[in-house]
Amino acid sequence: MFSCSLSLIAMGQAPTGQEVRYNPISTAVPFLTISPDSRHGAMGDVGAATSPDANSQYLNASKYAFTERKFGFSLSYTPWLRELVNDINLAYLAGYYRIDNNQVIGSSLRYFSMGDITLTGLDQMNMGTVSPSEFALDFSYSRRLSDRFSGGVTLRYIRSDLSGGMSGSGAGSESYTAGNAFATDFSFYYFNKWGGTGTSKSIAAGISFSNIGSKISYDDGSNKDFLPANMKLGTTFTNEFDDFNSFSISLDVNKLMVPTPSGTGTNISNKSVVSSIFGSFSDAPGGFSEELQEFTISTGIEYWYNKQFAIRTGYFNETQNKGNRKFFTAGVGVKMNIAAIDFSYVIPVHRNSPLANTIRFTLLFDVDSFAKRKLE
Repeated sequence: MFSCSLSLIAMGQAPTGQEVRYNPISTAVPFLTISPDSRHGAMGDVGAATSPDANSQYLNASKYAFTERKFGFSLSYTPWLRELVNDINLAYLAGYYRIDNNQVIGSSLRYFSMGDITLTGLDQMNMGTVSPSEFALDFSYSRRLSDRFSGGVTLRYIRSDLSGGMSGSGAGSESYTAGNAFATDFSFYYFNKWGGTGTSKSIAAGISFSNIGSKISYDDGSNKDFLPANMKLGTTFTNEFDDFNSFSISLDVNKLMVPTPSGTGTNISNKSVVSSIFGSFSDAPGGFSEELQEFTISTGIEYWYNKQFAIRTGYFNETQNKGNRKFFTAGVGVKMNIAAIDFSYVIPVHRNSPLANTIRFTLLFDVDSFAKRKLE
């Protein structure tokens, strides 16, 4: 059976020492946890409480309710794991439309291509070349619940074709097919701003529970794997010094809400989704200290000059025995009349990391500005 080995390599790097017990959490369709856009990729993968933009669909859809625009969309592209292979890519298209002062709808499409893979049988015979791929299609609805608070819900369809369209049978009688699953996100956002025109401060907080849904199977239900259900909690403080300079700092905490491997051979895949979500906060075999290690922390900084040029940096930290992803990020953004261009770059802490030299590109389009220019 096909596995997500290439995707999972991206999610962690095994420690070289043996001082701690290496016990990472793995799930199906890990591409759902890859931050797809350049702005937040340059800020250490934060995003629960940053200012809303077209890419809020992935991070926290409830932020859409506080956008000041009527309509906007973005397109992002990420060459993935270029240190290992040269044909794995993540593409992301997202957009939103404001219905009225309180309601916004959004949609996005994530497409993850794993390149070309040559299959070899047990007899070392060439079985052909396949092109595995995965995608997720989202629809969201967000609404202001008060002047400072909003909520959102996202519905998601996931398809994971690890066989690249080639169905077949393994050692047993089961056949391998593309996996399908449905999931939902629930999110909330708080925003409070004070001060006068040109000089103001704001504080924001957000929480998102994502990928809460069915398990996914690649063998007609004989075996089922968990989706990467995740809790993201964050805050952002922004200071607009004057009409030309603004600065924000963000902090996010993430926790996968799936079972921790017990190390005893127990089949954790038999657990229900609901029990696994609640049990994920207390099921680590190492007790409370190991549970704390399952939280990842990311922080990001963003500086804007004249609301047209942005400089960003950040840091992402995962404990050594839970994946050991540790990297700095950096990036820039340029905003023009009707479009903006963002770029980000990953700088791993450890040598020989598969995440080295990861870059992201994003184009954002402000349809409101385009419409106004046509009327002029």
